Order: sequence, then structure tokens, then C-alpha cells
Amino acid sequence: MRLPYLSEARHFTLLRNSLDDWAVAIGVGVAATLAILFLRGLVLRRLAARASPTSVLLDDFAGAMLSRTYLVFILAFACYLGSTFLDLTARQERVVMRIGVAALLLQAAIWADTGLRAWRDQYRFGHTTDGERRASSSVLCFISRLVLWAIVTLMILDNFGINITTLVASLGIGGVAVALATQNILGDLFASLSIMLDKPFEVGDFIIVGDVLGSVEHIGLKTTRLRGLGGEQVVFSNGELLKSRIHNHKRMQTRRVAFVLRIAYGTSEELLCRIPQIIREVITTKPDVDFERAHLFQWGEWSLNFEVVYHFRSPDYRLHMDAQQAIFLEIYRRFQQEQIAFAHPMSIVRLDDPALASFAHARRDGAPPSGTAVH
Repeated sequence: MRLPYLSEARHFTLLRNSLDDWAVAIGVGVAATLAILFLRGLVLRRLAARASPTSVLLDDFAGAMLSRTYLVFILAFACYLGSTFLDLTARQERVVMRIGVAALLLQAAIWADTGLRAWRDQYRFGHTTDGERRASSSVLCFISRLVLWAIVTLMILDNFGINITTLVASLGIGGVAVALATQNILGDLFASLSIMLDKPFEVGDFIIVGDVLGSVEHIGLKTTRLRGLGGEQVVFSNGELLKSRIHNHKRMQTRRVAFVLRIAYGTSEELLCRIPQIIREVITTKPDVDFERAHLFQWGEWSLNFEVVYHFRSPDYRLHMDAQQAIFLEIYRRFQQEQIAFAHPMSIVRLDDPALASFAHARRDGAPPSGTAVH
């Protein structure tokens, strides 16, 4: 004997589907939700068990991305799977599909965004990375995330039937206007990206820009900051910095040192010929120093000028100054032994009037000039 209310329940429909169809759809949705949650938990536990200081970075990225899998997107995807077991109209199927695709796109965007930020943090907080990579990872991560969300937003709008061609065209026109209004800021932004990719300097380098000397403290999206020798902070816009001539002293392998020795006029030819040999002997005995040349190269106004060039095999400025001091002291000592006189600035004045010339000589010798009475 059949109960009348069971017969009525079998013939009850909701949105053109019977209760049996709805039960199957709900069961599939619940099963899909539980299966996805179980798989996510299983994978996360496996990745956590493999975590170690020497673990592969890909495992860390995968764990960070899966941990940002949200229940609302899982439910939306499960509802889409369950709806495939229902008899829906074309409009209803289109709405459900659009919701499912939008949920999938948002979840994929969140995964990608999490992966990008995990990659940036790996360089920012890693102990084995340099300052240059930390700065470059921040810039590249910012640009990548901006492009990612712009593309995902356009895809979601297109998924819901919005004509994005007109939107993209209008955004392009607006983008040109914004670019013209903010060309200095955009110029500094792309200059920052150029610094990160071309790597003319990095954080910690000692550079010279014009008359400013300092160590690079920070490379940002718009400005680069240097710590000057006096302790002050000097800020350059990235665009202006790339237009300047930059001397990077940290990447120096050797130092080329050139100086001039001024020898007094009247030094004998024999001593002048010995000076290059003396300088060679002094420099070649010093460690980490390669002698290049020493020549009489100029007739000065009040001196005979010798140019000396050598190379110091270290970029360390303090060691370079120690070596240069030792070379100068040894040259001074050898010149004293050889009685070679250094030149001093002086001027020679010739007087055309014989009386004035006689008076000047007398003043120099301490006697009155001839024909001059002394009272």
C-alpha cells in the first residue's frame, strides 16, 4: 500500500527537477566539497612533513598557495559540478557556468598572487641574498601583481558578458592621459626597473654621482637613497640618477694610481736619469703593487715634472692609502740620500733699470749699492 504523500513527493518538482534529481545534485556537490578539502589537507600535511632548511623552494610556494584556497570558491565549484546533474534552462546553465568560471578565476588569481608574494618574501627575508635582489624582487612583484589582477578583472568582466573592447579602448585613452600627467613618476618607475635589470649598482655599493659620494642604502620605485660621507642621506630620483655618470667603486678590482713629482731646476742630468730607476726600485718592493711607468713628462714653470703610475691590487681604500704612504716616505728617504731636491713654487723677476737691479742685489747681499752713500 502506497502512502499518498510519498506519491505526491515523487511528483513534486523544483525548477523543472524532481526531488531525486536535487538529491543527486546536492550529494555530488557535498562529495566534491569534501573531496577537495580532503585533498587540500593531505597535500598540505605532506608538504609540511617535507619542510626543512634545505627543502625545495617549489614546495614552499605550493604550500603557501594551497593554504590560500578559500571555502567559498570550493563551494562555488562544487555547486557547478552538482548543477550538471540537473535539467536547467539555457539561461540558468549560463548563469551557473559564469559563477563557476568567475570563482575559478578568482581562486587562480589568489594562488598566483600568493606565489608572487612568497617569491618576493623569499628574497626579502632570505639570509643568503643580497640587497639588490631584495629591491628588484619588490619592484618586479609589484608590477607582476598589478598586471595579474588587471588581466583577471578583464577576464571576469568578459565572462559575465560585458563588452571589454570598449572598456579597454577607453582605458587606453585614459591611460595615455594619465601617463602624460604622471610621466615623471612613470619615468622613475621604469628607471627603477632598468636599475634592477641592468644592475649598474646595488644596495651597499659605494658610488660617486657628480660631486656626491656615498653608499647606496635603498633602491625604491621612485627614488634611490645614498648615505653621504658626512652621515647625511642624499635622495636621487631614479630617472635623474640614470642620466648621470655613475662611478661604482665597490666593483673596482684594482686601483690605478698616478701622481706627479716636481723636481727643482738645476738638478744634474745624472740625477734626473736616476729618478725613474729609484722610483721603480721603491714601488716594486711593496706588496700588492704593480709598477707601470715613471717618466719626465713636462717642463713646468718652476719644476721638472715626473709622472709616476702604478696599480694597487685591491679595491680597499684604506689599504691603498697605507701603500701610497709607504711609497711616498720611501721616495722621500731615497731622494734625501741622493740629494735630489724637490721644487718649490717661486718667481724670478728681472729688472731692466740697472740702478734698481743694483739696489736689489745690494739689499739681498746686505751691502749698499755702488755709488750710494750710507748715512
